Amino acid sequence: MSAFVRRSHLSHSEHGFTIVELMIVVTVAGILVMLAEPSFTGATTKAREAALKQNLFTMRDVIDQFKADRGKYPAALLELKEVGYLKRIPMDPFTRSDATWQEILDEKDGGVFDIHSGSDLVALDGTPYNLW
Repeated sequence: MSAFVRRSHLSHSEHGFTIVELMIVVTVAGILVMLAEPSFTGATTKAREAALKQNLFTMRDVIDQFKADRGKYPAALLELKEVGYLKRIPMDPFTRSDATWQEILDEKDGGVFDIHSGSDLVALDGTPYNLW
């Protein structure tokens, strides 16, 4: 019972946080979130750039393997999937689609000899993704 008596003797300011204190905490938390957001955005962009580089490397390697095996370039990226060189066409991490790749055709022999991203965005290093 003495604990109950002690609680009843607490002053009004000791019962909880005031609205001003809560507003200060929320404001500080908001400022911290605003400061952290640019580094989070930069990290996700770096991850997408790494995924794009890997996808381009893989598809270019597969195109070269196709050319070495068959003596010609594939007519389209879809042919690489149809004949088993790829299980699936990778997604472009910036367009979020597997149908937006820019297929660069060989002028002499025809067929896809190179591939670029279909994104119009610019990389962190200042180069357009569609020139990678």
